[in-house]
Amino acid sequence: MARNLLQRALRISFRSGIVFSVAALPVCTVRAEDAPTSARIEHGRYLAVAGDCLACHTATGGQPFAGGLDLKTPFGIITTSNITSDKETGIGNWTFQQFENAVRHGKGPNGHLYPAMPYTAYSQISDPDIADLWEYIRTLPPVNHKVESNKLPFPYNIRSLLVFWNLLFFNDSAFVADASKSEEINRGAYLVNGLEHCGTCHTPKNVFGGDTKKTFQGASLQGWYAPDLTNNAHTGLGRWTEDDIVTYLRSGTNRYTAASGPMTEAIVNSTQHLTDADLRAIAAYFKSLPPRTVSPPQPLPASNEQVKAGQQEFVVECSACHRSNGKGISNMIPDLQNNPAINAVNPDSLLNIVLKGTEGPATHANPTGAAMPSFGWKLQDAQIADVLTYVRNSWGNAAPAISAANVSKARTALNAQPAVPR
Repeated sequence: MARNLLQRALRISFRSGIVFSVAALPVCTVRAEDAPTSARIEHGRYLAVAGDCLACHTATGGQPFAGGLDLKTPFGIITTSNITSDKETGIGNWTFQQFENAVRHGKGPNGHLYPAMPYTAYSQISDPDIADLWEYIRTLPPVNHKVESNKLPFPYNIRSLLVFWNLLFFNDSAFVADASKSEEINRGAYLVNGLEHCGTCHTPKNVFGGDTKKTFQGASLQGWYAPDLTNNAHTGLGRWTEDDIVTYLRSGTNRYTAASGPMTEAIVNSTQHLTDADLRAIAAYFKSLPPRTVSPPQPLPASNEQVKAGQQEFVVECSACHRSNGKGISNMIPDLQNNPAINAVNPDSLLNIVLKGTEGPATHANPTGAAMPSFGWKLQDAQIADVLTYVRNSWGNAAPAISAANVSKARTALNAQPAVPR
């Protein structure tokens, strides 16, 4: 496959901007004598939440799980499939084996699935869990909605080519616990690398769209930068405690930052609904990863012309919320000091947020999410470049400068509103 197809396709929900309530997930009502089946269905429902199935298989304004969400790639369109129990347009005629082959092995009844379906991670789902997930999925009410999934042009529309991609980049094996690690850490590894498929977005891709060996070190995706999740203090989670990770995944905020863009969707639809034990397990797993030392660059001096100009813009445009010292408001407005997201080499997320704004996560634990307004209409490219360069080189931060050309390119790519002429 060509470069970035997998990276651009793996999380379809990222493109949609759709945020659902997990309450929209159908619940099957069963009789008392069916209690064992009921328990399995409810467990399957929980697994569907952990896997974020609803967001990917629901089009904007469409019926839950009926598919039809277009994934626009540089090579054409892949549209998500209907996975309701409709026998004509959904998977109502599927057997458990066909379901298991699709989810864990990327093989549908009509041929290989594109890695827009993250079977590369779901291969690690255990036998009992895939069986319970099937018990839940088969209860989804039928929705007659025909979807043409493969709209890719030649040669990308040839599914058989995926045989070679899978040989190169797909490790079709189940999760194996590490006997040297605790049960909690193994549970976290199972969730992170399987159902939650975190590496799908946070691991850089090679030229063919396969994962590199730089696991969790951050990657660009759809105008956003999925940040470094390694234990690196400058650009990753090195300063975060397990409590910080749990708080973030439950509420969308913590003392350091607030979720934005695609991660907001993941938290609202998925992680906030996980049990405390599973959130703790995820946190324990991430903090068990080996420390990764990265030598940060030297910050630009305060005398730098961009830094000086950016400081003036920051005082006028940003200090009301982020305060003049960049401290923000804990669990609401991100702290800009020593902020890994600010220090990221790739500024895609910062440019996206400043140009288009972002809605803060509204979760059960944090029902009032603070929004960041768009400044794309108000600030010229050079002004945005200056203020971001200032932020990225102040209060302990150190990151490369951003140019007006960088901002212009992002503005075009994001179809952001042009700035009002001055």
